[in-house]
Amino acid sequence: MTRVCYFVVALLFLPSLVFGETETDPFESWNRAMFAFNQKADSYVLSPVARGYRAITPKPVRTGVSNFFSNLGEPITAVNSVLQAKPRKAVRSLTRFIFNSTIGLFGLFDVAGAMGIEREREDLGQTLAYWGVGSGPYLVLPILGPSNLRDLGGRIGDRPLNPVNWQDEVGATEFLTADGIQTRAQLPMELRSVGDPYVLMRSAYEQRRRYEINDGIVVDLFLEDPFLDEESSAQ
Repeated sequence: MTRVCYFVVALLFLPSLVFGETETDPFESWNRAMFAFNQKADSYVLSPVARGYRAITPKPVRTGVSNFFSNLGEPITAVNSVLQAKPRKAVRSLTRFIFNSTIGLFGLFDVAGAMGIEREREDLGQTLAYWGVGSGPYLVLPILGPSNLRDLGGRIGDRPLNPVNWQDEVGATEFLTADGIQTRAQLPMELRSVGDPYVLMRSAYEQRRRYEINDGIVVDLFLEDPFLDEESSAQ
């Protein structure tokens, strides 16, 4: 049933993905509602659980858990690197996955990193951007947070490449829950911002994705941001 739902969502959103970059926020009402929901969920559930996790789990163990889940993302990076015609990055990611999954005890230890093979990240959303697919409108997902239609399609397409999803539904849910807890535990416990936090989150997400898509090359960082221009002109 879960796979069917993802497939239906992908079919519904696919036409919007090819329309190019969108400088407006047509889903703003939905997005703000989901943003407020996510803030409440973080305040009352995610943050307290993350605090408890940090309190009872030694730092070396937390580092090992983080390494484990990072290692599971290497197949995604390897495949998408091939799709983006970046064979060297694909080889590095595959090498990291092999070394860390074996010598590093299923990824608990970043052996490859110690050897100087640093982790890089590629996903299907970046691959779609590489081949000219526009981002589509900004979209805030329940619990998962900021995204856009292209990246949502990318998340769905990347799922089969993540070993977590090779488990049954119960096992995958348990792994994803653990990953979510350790990820939240790595963030500041109090997430504060000045001004409209929704607008700042939206702009930060778009800038970060541009940074990742361009392999770390900084372009248009808040200098010509359409969201910020839109908010400034409205005032």
